[in-house]
Amino acid sequence: MSDYKFMLESHLTAEQSQALAVVQTHAANVGLSLFLTGGAMRDMLGGFPIRDLDFTLEGNAIKFARAIDKAGDAKIVSEDDSRKNVELLFASGVTASIGMSRVEKFSKPGVNPKVTAASIHEDLRGRDFTINSIALSLNKASHGLLLDPTNGQADLERRELRAVSNYTLYDDPGRVLRMFRLKARMGLTIHERTLAQYANVREAELEKKIPVEVLHRELAQIGTEANCGDVLEALEKEGLLKLFSPALTGAKLNIAGFTKLQKARQIVPSGMGFRADYYRLFLFFLMEKLTPKDKSTLVKNCQLSKPDLNAAAKLPLSAKKFEKTLKAPKLKRPSLVFTTLSEGVGEEIMFVLARSTERLVLDRVKNYFQKYLPMAQEVTDAEVTLETELEPASPKFAKTKATMISKRLDARPKKLSPEEEAPPPPSAPPILSRMGRPQAPLTRPAPRPGGAPAAPSTRAAAGKV
Repeated sequence: MSDYKFMLESHLTAEQSQALAVVQTHAANVGLSLFLTGGAMRDMLGGFPIRDLDFTLEGNAIKFARAIDKAGDAKIVSEDDSRKNVELLFASGVTASIGMSRVEKFSKPGVNPKVTAASIHEDLRGRDFTINSIALSLNKASHGLLLDPTNGQADLERRELRAVSNYTLYDDPGRVLRMFRLKARMGLTIHERTLAQYANVREAELEKKIPVEVLHRELAQIGTEANCGDVLEALEKEGLLKLFSPALTGAKLNIAGFTKLQKARQIVPSGMGFRADYYRLFLFFLMEKLTPKDKSTLVKNCQLSKPDLNAAAKLPLSAKKFEKTLKAPKLKRPSLVFTTLSEGVGEEIMFVLARSTERLVLDRVKNYFQKYLPMAQEVTDAEVTLETELEPASPKFAKTKATMISKRLDARPKKLSPEEEAPPPPSAPPILSRMGRPQAPLTRPAPRPGGAPAAPSTRAAAGKV
């Protein structure tokens, strides 16, 4: 097994591994070359958790994704026919994008490019930044082979953000938003040539040519960032946040709210299967201080959807009801707190964690993430099968596993019996004389009255004779 295969396996959650295996199997069945690319490779090599799976296929990605959808292995969320890209959602909540290996040629800044099929090497050389231009082969003959034609891995090690070409930002001005988002997220510095290119783009005011759909997509990406407040501040400093809405500045930019949300997200352990719609949470805090007119401008500039807006607006009320449920005196046992929160809506839980002032509620939510959820993960399917002989597919399995989790959560720590208690530390070994007999510890003689030293011992005096 190559180092990169091992690295990938160690970064993927169990659900992501299953999704990757599904896509890999489908590609092998139809004989198409498949690669893990883009953000997934950037996050893995940069030491960050992989948020989304990004696949590139040397072939018709839309037809391929539809076959996965038809087989019932995932659901198509969106299709971009111009760029031959598809977004998939798996039942486990894992999202993945599958795109055709391609080359994009722009006739002028801000317009849709002409897209043609290409090899994976041509695809990587035509991307935006070097850290996004790395691929890992998922094919049988070359599984684990790293492709890095623009030396993006070295840029990741230097924590540097570098454009692939001298026209990266000219061709697609929307990439300047992505540039500062990645900079804020990963703590990168921007290469001096890329900064010079950015300055020329701003001087020509090419940022005004960013299409509405790109603004919408970038705002959605910002909304999923754990430090979304930092990203917004970086964009405001560059004068780019006004592209979304001129009102997003000064006191109307809800940095205090985003700071609370960021602290709440830090409490959630990764890899535990907890899911929340962070984009809708983000929209609430983004619009909390805006006037109706300001909100209308934001909605128009970014083509925000009504379902997302309605869900964001309802969060305070629904979270308040859930907070009342969490305050109930009947939730005395850890298993009851665990069940209540496990059945709760993710964004409501995060809203409560970010905004509640009830100490009891906050303690219960924190205990859920920091104690109960990790303990529940310790009860594996294999353990349930071993103790009950039930198979995971059997009707009683889920109920039996839930019962075992509840018993483990409610069990009190076992008190050690006197026989089990740790023995006292051993005493220091006796000091032996030259003859091997035990000798009393040597002590300094006490001074005599008047400050005169004590008389030497008989043995000491005898030594002088």
